[in-house]
Amino acid sequence: MDTMQYTHLYRSPLGTITLAADSEGLTGLWFEGQKYFAATLDAQHEETMLPIFEQTRRWLDNYFGGNDPGPTPPLHLQGSPFRLAVWEILRQIPFGKTITYGEIAREIARRQGSKTVPAQAVGGAVGHNPVSIIVPCHRVVGSNGSLTGYAGGIVSAAVDGLRAARAILQRCRYD
Repeated sequence: MDTMQYTHLYRSPLGTITLAADSEGLTGLWFEGQKYFAATLDAQHEETMLPIFEQTRRWLDNYFGGNDPGPTPPLHLQGSPFRLAVWEILRQIPFGKTITYGEIAREIARRQGSKTVPAQAVGGAVGHNPVSIIVPCHRVVGSNGSLTGYAGGIVSAAVDGLRAARAILQRCRYD
């Protein structure tokens, strides 16, 4: 299996985004200066254009254009079983909809057969999401619907697109 990682820079309307991938799929998407920037990127990687980056570019162009970008590019998320479970739930949040940390915690508990899972643990997994925007951590809100912070920023998830991305960028530069 090819474990080499590749990167490509995407120029978004909000600034530069670093994309990372391996032979299995997209492994990272970070705004410059974002908390946990390139945390899952190997020190040894090669900057090049790959088909996955072309596909991701088209997806992001649609997203930033305010359109439903459709199916996500192939992903290769790496993390603990708990984080992977949280990220899978994030991937199921429909475009333009929100979910609370508590709702995610209850779903994880149900899947694990546990009584409870702390919403704070869910917040940690959401905050360490390595593929911002595509794995829509910006659609997670507090229990009262309020915006809460995490590594990639905050955003009113009722509206996806450029306004949402501006909020993400604003927060990720200062968190």
